[in-house]
Amino acid sequence: MYDVAIIGGGAAGLCAAVYLKQQNNALNVVVLEALDRVGKKLITTGNGRCNITNSNLKNCFYHSQTPNLINIENNKFGIKTTLEFFKKIGVEIVFEQNGKAYPASYQASSVVDALRFSAEENGVEIICNCCVTDFKFNNQEYTIITENSNIMAKNIIFATGLYSGGVKLGSTGKAFNLLKAKGFKFEKTTPAIVQLKTENTITKQLKGIKIDAAASIYFNNKKINSNFGEVLFTEYGLSGPAIMALSREVERNKGEFKVLLDCVPNFNEQQLKEMILQRVENLKNRTTQDFLTGFLNKRLGQVILKLANIPLNISSAELELKDIKKLCNLIKNLEFKVLATTGFINSQVTAGGIALSEVNLQTMCSKKHKGLYIIGEILDIDGDCGGYNLQWAWTSAFTAANSILKGI
Repeated sequence: MYDVAIIGGGAAGLCAAVYLKQQNNALNVVVLEALDRVGKKLITTGNGRCNITNSNLKNCFYHSQTPNLINIENNKFGIKTTLEFFKKIGVEIVFEQNGKAYPASYQASSVVDALRFSAEENGVEIICNCCVTDFKFNNQEYTIITENSNIMAKNIIFATGLYSGGVKLGSTGKAFNLLKAKGFKFEKTTPAIVQLKTENTITKQLKGIKIDAAASIYFNNKKINSNFGEVLFTEYGLSGPAIMALSREVERNKGEFKVLLDCVPNFNEQQLKEMILQRVENLKNRTTQDFLTGFLNKRLGQVILKLANIPLNISSAELELKDIKKLCNLIKNLEFKVLATTGFINSQVTAGGIALSEVNLQTMCSKKHKGLYIIGEILDIDGDCGGYNLQWAWTSAFTAANSILKGI
């Protein structure tokens, strides 16, 4: 009989296990992990650097079908608790100017190691290759049914994540489907923080090129979001932080999506026009093939010239005012029709999940079943890129653990 059985050995699950034992070492805590080792998905976060949290923690950076229930900004288990917890387990955290926080090692693997070491040092039992297939509640106790055996626990925490990252990272959705089968309400699940498939006539020509741009996404010709940052052109479409930050709504709504790139956000339209006219004067003996070289990426400049129907073998002095206007418009509004996302396997987080109305967000306990807690990505809360999703994992883990400790 365990005091607490945690289903899922990812960020939220490991955090809850270690925190429980730190606060009450007498507790009998077990982590049940379906893969051959814990923390596989956490190792991949932040491009392997692990963006642990963000100093600019606000509710507006989180999304849900019931956003009025989100109050991470003022949660007592926020950044302060996170920093104290990680310092205690040996992870020093550094903040960058944009508010993003990373382990001082800039290695996600070191965060996983610290959680794993601390779990072992505090006596957390970890059972890997353990796939939960069902659970039953009887006489204030839970029977957790796995493929190999049955496990008894007074409290269970679901910390399994959802679909993002795919089967290799343990993101199968089995626990989500189990809770749905038990009658838990849920919201539509879709990929978020993910690359976009677009009409790729342009992107194939620019494959591998990165630019800093202002990206805006439109739904049925209405602008719904924008972001500034790195954009990567790919064989299939668009990637990079600025694009992935805009991807959340693409699979959630039926309609036409498009992305517009402002390739030179530091210039307004008038400044850009004046600068292009000055280049015509300065570079009149240069062919148009190289007219934008030195201002834009060479290949990008040539693609834009082609889109403006400007021959690449004429003299720059032959450019007319109508050509200048076309160039300025394309540079400030390079358009891509969005076809889809690249799916759950490439997404950093899943939007949707178990409905927030199913849990008490002050405790993370199910309103249906006493002693059953749901934390992390499996719930209908997803954050923007920048450490917000991991902060939700930590916050929800601390909250659930605190509730269990109070109950005990």
